[in-house]
Amino acid sequence: MVAYLRPRSADLQQTGVITIDGPAGAGKTSTARALADRLGVAFLDTGAMYRGLAVAVLDRGIDPDDAAAVSAVASEVQLDFDWSAQPPTLLLDGKPMGGRLRDPDVTRASSQVAVDGRVRQHLVRAQQRMGRERPGLVTEGRDQGSVVFPDATVKFYLDATPEIRADRRIQQWLGEGRSVDESKVLGEIRQRDHRDSTRADGPLTCAGDAVRIDTSGVPIDQVIETMHDHVMRALSGVGDGCESEQR
Repeated sequence: MVAYLRPRSADLQQTGVITIDGPAGAGKTSTARALADRLGVAFLDTGAMYRGLAVAVLDRGIDPDDAAAVSAVASEVQLDFDWSAQPPTLLLDGKPMGGRLRDPDVTRASSQVAVDGRVRQHLVRAQQRMGRERPGLVTEGRDQGSVVFPDATVKFYLDATPEIRADRRIQQWLGEGRSVDESKVLGEIRQRDHRDSTRADGPLTCAGDAVRIDTSGVPIDQVIETMHDHVMRALSGVGDGCESEQR
Protein backbone atom coordinates (compact mmCIF):
# COMPACT_ATOMS: atom_id res chain seq x y z
CA MET A 1 0.00 0.00 0.00
CA VAL A 2 1.35 3.43 -0.95
CA ALA A 3 1.43 6.07 1.77
CA TYR A 4 0.66 9.65 0.84
CA LEU A 5 0.23 12.99 2.52
CA ARG A 6 -3.38 14.11 2.83
CA PRO A 7 -3.87 17.37 0.90
CA ARG A 8 -4.95 20.43 2.85
CA SER A 9 -8.59 21.54 2.51
CA ALA A 10 -7.38 24.48 0.44
CA ASP A 11 -5.79 22.04 -2.02
CA LEU A 12 -9.12 20.27 -2.50
CA GLN A 13 -10.64 23.51 -3.75
CA GLN A 14 -7.96 23.58 -6.46
CA THR A 15 -8.43 20.03 -7.75
CA GLY A 16 -9.11 21.21 -11.27
CA VAL A 17 -11.49 18.89 -13.09
CA ILE A 18 -12.12 15.25 -12.21
CA THR A 19 -13.99 13.37 -14.95
CA ILE A 20 -16.19 10.29 -14.70
CA ASP A 21 -17.32 8.65 -17.94
CA GLY A 22 -19.19 5.46 -18.71
CA PRO A 23 -22.37 3.97 -20.18
CA ALA A 24 -25.91 4.39 -18.88
CA GLY A 25 -26.49 2.74 -15.51
CA ALA A 26 -22.81 2.38 -14.60
CA GLY A 27 -23.27 4.56 -11.51
CA LYS A 28 -21.71 7.78 -12.80
CA THR A 29 -24.19 10.26 -11.34
CA SER A 30 -24.36 8.69 -7.87
CA THR A 31 -20.60 8.36 -7.53
CA ALA A 32 -19.85 11.79 -9.03
CA ARG A 33 -22.27 13.48 -6.65
CA ALA A 34 -20.85 11.62 -3.64
CA LEU A 35 -17.22 12.21 -4.64
CA ALA A 36 -17.81 15.92 -5.19
CA ASP A 37 -19.50 16.16 -1.80
CA ARG A 38 -16.64 14.35 -0.10
CA LEU A 39 -14.06 16.62 -1.75
CA GLY A 40 -16.12 19.75 -1.11
CA VAL A 41 -16.18 20.79 -4.78
CA ALA A 42 -18.90 21.39 -7.38
CA PHE A 43 -20.68 18.57 -9.24
CA LEU A 44 -21.44 18.98 -12.95
CA ASP A 45 -24.11 16.60 -14.26
CA THR A 46 -23.62 16.85 -18.03
CA GLY A 47 -26.18 14.13 -18.60
CA ALA A 48 -28.76 16.47 -17.10
CA MET A 49 -27.85 19.04 -19.75
CA TYR A 50 -28.66 16.61 -22.58
CA ARG A 51 -31.82 15.60 -20.74
CA GLY A 52 -32.77 19.25 -20.40
CA LEU A 53 -32.32 19.73 -24.12
CA ALA A 54 -34.41 16.60 -24.71
CA VAL A 55 -37.21 18.11 -22.60
CA ALA A 56 -37.09 21.30 -24.67
CA VAL A 57 -37.22 19.29 -27.89
CA LEU A 58 -40.09 17.04 -26.77
CA ASP A 59 -42.10 19.93 -25.35
CA ARG A 60 -41.86 21.65 -28.74
CA GLY A 61 -43.17 18.54 -30.50
CA ILE A 62 -39.89 18.05 -32.38
CA ASP A 63 -38.63 14.63 -33.44
CA PRO A 64 -35.41 13.96 -31.43
CA ASP A 65 -33.90 12.44 -34.60
CA ASP A 66 -34.41 15.68 -36.57
CA ALA A 67 -30.82 16.89 -36.23
CA ALA A 68 -31.34 20.31 -37.81
CA ALA A 69 -34.35 21.14 -35.63
CA VAL A 70 -32.64 19.86 -32.47
CA SER A 71 -29.54 21.92 -33.23
CA ALA A 72 -31.72 25.01 -33.62
CA VAL A 73 -33.28 24.38 -30.21
CA ALA A 74 -29.82 23.88 -28.67
CA SER A 75 -28.76 27.30 -29.94
CA GLU A 76 -31.89 28.95 -28.52
CA VAL A 77 -32.28 27.51 -25.02
CA GLN A 78 -30.27 28.45 -21.94
CA LEU A 79 -28.95 25.50 -19.93
CA ASP A 80 -27.33 26.31 -16.60
CA PHE A 81 -27.29 25.16 -12.99
CA ASP A 82 -28.39 26.54 -9.66
CA TRP A 83 -25.02 25.99 -7.98
CA SER A 84 -26.42 26.94 -4.57
CA ALA A 85 -28.54 23.76 -4.52
CA GLN A 86 -27.14 20.44 -3.30
CA PRO A 87 -26.79 18.77 -5.70
CA PRO A 88 -26.85 21.58 -8.30
CA THR A 89 -30.19 21.77 -10.11
CA LEU A 90 -30.45 22.08 -13.88
CA LEU A 91 -32.19 25.21 -15.09
CA LEU A 92 -33.82 25.26 -18.51
CA ASP A 93 -34.30 28.89 -19.49
CA GLY A 94 -34.07 29.75 -15.81
CA LYS A 95 -36.61 27.16 -14.63
CA PRO A 96 -35.75 24.02 -12.59
CA MET A 97 -36.69 20.77 -14.33
CA GLY A 98 -37.08 18.49 -11.30
CA GLY A 99 -38.16 14.88 -11.86
CA ARG A 100 -39.09 15.44 -15.51
CA LEU A 101 -35.44 14.86 -16.43
CA ARG A 102 -35.67 11.18 -15.43
CA ASP A 103 -38.86 10.32 -17.32
CA PRO A 104 -38.38 7.35 -19.70
CA ASP A 105 -39.21 9.39 -22.82
CA VAL A 106 -36.59 11.97 -21.84
CA THR A 107 -34.04 9.21 -21.17
CA ARG A 108 -34.55 7.82 -24.68
CA ALA A 109 -34.54 11.24 -26.35
CA SER A 110 -31.41 12.46 -24.53
CA SER A 111 -29.25 9.90 -26.34
CA GLN A 112 -30.90 10.75 -29.66
CA VAL A 113 -30.30 14.50 -29.40
CA ALA A 114 -26.67 13.91 -28.38
CA VAL A 115 -25.79 12.29 -31.71
CA ASP A 116 -25.55 15.51 -33.74
CA GLY A 117 -22.14 17.19 -33.69
CA ARG A 118 -23.59 20.70 -33.71
CA VAL A 119 -25.60 19.95 -30.59
CA ARG A 120 -22.55 18.56 -28.82
CA GLN A 121 -20.51 21.62 -29.74
CA HIS A 122 -23.06 23.88 -28.05
CA LEU A 123 -23.07 21.83 -24.85
CA VAL A 124 -19.33 21.12 -24.79
CA ARG A 125 -18.58 24.85 -24.91
CA ALA A 126 -20.98 25.41 -22.01
CA GLN A 127 -19.36 22.61 -20.00
CA GLN A 128 -15.86 23.93 -20.62
CA ARG A 129 -16.97 27.39 -19.51
CA MET A 130 -18.28 25.90 -16.26
CA GLY A 131 -14.96 24.13 -15.77
CA ARG A 132 -13.06 27.39 -16.17
CA GLU A 133 -15.33 29.18 -13.73
CA ARG A 134 -14.78 26.68 -10.90
CA PRO A 135 -11.39 25.75 -9.41
CA GLY A 136 -12.70 22.35 -8.34
CA LEU A 137 -15.23 20.29 -10.28
CA VAL A 138 -16.34 16.66 -10.57
CA THR A 139 -18.07 16.08 -13.89
CA GLU A 140 -19.75 13.00 -15.34
CA GLY A 141 -20.79 12.04 -18.84
CA ARG A 142 -19.60 9.99 -21.80
CA ASP A 143 -16.83 12.12 -23.33
CA GLN A 144 -15.67 14.22 -20.40
CA GLY A 145 -12.16 12.80 -20.12
CA SER A 146 -11.67 12.15 -23.84
CA VAL A 147 -13.09 15.35 -25.39
CA VAL A 148 -14.40 17.99 -23.00
CA PHE A 149 -11.61 17.99 -20.38
CA PRO A 150 -8.64 16.09 -21.89
CA ASP A 151 -6.28 17.66 -19.31
CA ALA A 152 -8.36 16.65 -16.28
CA THR A 153 -6.53 16.06 -13.00
CA VAL A 154 -7.92 12.52 -12.68
CA LYS A 155 -10.10 10.59 -15.12
CA PHE A 156 -12.36 7.65 -14.30
CA TYR A 157 -14.32 5.28 -16.50
CA LEU A 158 -17.08 3.28 -14.80
CA ASP A 159 -18.63 0.20 -16.37
CA ALA A 160 -20.90 -2.74 -15.49
CA THR A 161 -22.60 -5.53 -17.40
CA PRO A 162 -25.67 -4.52 -19.44
CA GLU A 163 -27.85 -6.79 -17.30
CA ILE A 164 -26.77 -5.13 -14.06
CA ARG A 165 -27.14 -1.66 -15.54
CA ALA A 166 -30.64 -2.48 -16.78
CA ASP A 167 -31.64 -3.79 -13.36
CA ARG A 168 -30.33 -0.62 -11.71
CA ARG A 169 -32.43 1.50 -14.04
CA ILE A 170 -35.53 -0.62 -13.35
CA GLN A 171 -35.03 -0.37 -9.58
CA GLN A 172 -34.48 3.38 -9.84
CA TRP A 173 -37.72 3.94 -11.74
CA LEU A 174 -39.73 1.59 -9.53
CA GLY A 175 -38.35 3.36 -6.47
CA GLU A 176 -39.60 6.63 -7.92
CA GLY A 177 -43.06 5.14 -8.38
CA ARG A 178 -42.84 5.13 -12.16
CA SER A 179 -44.42 2.60 -14.51
CA VAL A 180 -41.72 0.42 -16.12
CA ASP A 181 -41.90 -2.13 -18.92
CA GLU A 182 -39.09 -4.30 -17.57
CA SER A 183 -38.96 -6.44 -20.73
CA LYS A 184 -37.77 -3.46 -22.79
CA VAL A 185 -35.17 -1.91 -20.50
CA LEU A 186 -32.24 -4.22 -21.34
CA GLY A 187 -32.83 -3.78 -25.06
CA GLU A 188 -32.93 0.00 -24.65
CA ILE A 189 -29.69 -0.08 -22.65
CA ARG A 190 -27.94 -2.04 -25.41
CA GLN A 191 -29.39 0.21 -28.09
CA ARG A 192 -28.16 3.28 -26.25
CA ASP A 193 -24.71 1.75 -25.77
CA HIS A 194 -24.47 1.23 -29.52
CA ARG A 195 -25.71 4.72 -30.34
CA ASP A 196 -23.41 6.39 -27.80
CA SER A 197 -20.29 4.44 -28.79
CA THR A 198 -20.70 4.74 -32.57
CA ARG A 199 -21.67 8.40 -32.98
CA ALA A 200 -19.17 10.49 -34.92
CA ASP A 201 -18.77 13.29 -32.37
CA GLY A 202 -17.76 12.65 -28.76
CA PRO A 203 -18.48 8.91 -28.72
CA LEU A 204 -18.59 6.97 -25.48
CA THR A 205 -15.01 5.83 -24.91
CA CYS A 206 -12.53 5.18 -22.14
CA ALA A 207 -9.70 7.73 -22.29
CA GLY A 208 -6.29 6.10 -22.45
CA ASP A 209 -5.19 7.63 -19.14
CA ALA A 210 -8.43 6.93 -17.25
CA VAL A 211 -8.79 4.68 -14.21
CA ARG A 212 -11.26 2.00 -15.29
CA ILE A 213 -13.55 0.56 -12.61
CA ASP A 214 -16.04 -2.27 -13.11
CA THR A 215 -18.90 -1.54 -10.70
CA SER A 216 -20.72 -4.85 -11.32
CA GLY A 217 -21.65 -6.22 -7.91
CA VAL A 218 -19.48 -3.66 -6.09
CA PRO A 219 -21.10 -1.56 -3.31
CA ILE A 220 -21.20 2.12 -4.21
CA ASP A 221 -19.35 3.06 -1.01
CA GLN A 222 -16.43 0.88 -2.10
CA VAL A 223 -16.39 2.46 -5.57
CA ILE A 224 -16.36 5.95 -4.05
CA GLU A 225 -13.56 5.01 -1.65
CA THR A 226 -11.45 3.72 -4.54
CA MET A 227 -12.02 6.89 -6.54
CA HIS A 228 -11.31 9.13 -3.56
CA ASP A 229 -8.03 7.29 -2.96
CA HIS A 230 -6.94 7.90 -6.56
CA VAL A 231 -7.74 11.61 -6.28
CA MET A 232 -5.80 11.93 -3.02
CA ARG A 233 -2.80 10.24 -4.59
CA ALA A 234 -2.94 12.53 -7.61
CA LEU A 235 -3.15 15.67 -5.46
CA SER A 236 -0.30 14.42 -3.29
CA GLY A 237 1.89 13.65 -6.29
CA VAL A 238 2.05 9.92 -5.50
CA GLY A 239 1.65 7.53 -8.43
CA ASP A 240 0.41 8.34 -11.90
CA GLY A 241 -3.26 7.83 -11.01
CA CYS A 242 -3.84 5.83 -14.19
CA GLU A 243 -3.77 2.19 -13.08
CA SER A 244 -6.77 -0.01 -13.77
CA GLU A 245 -9.16 -1.02 -10.99
CA GLN A 246 -10.89 -4.05 -12.48
CA ARG A 247 -13.30 -5.66 -10.02
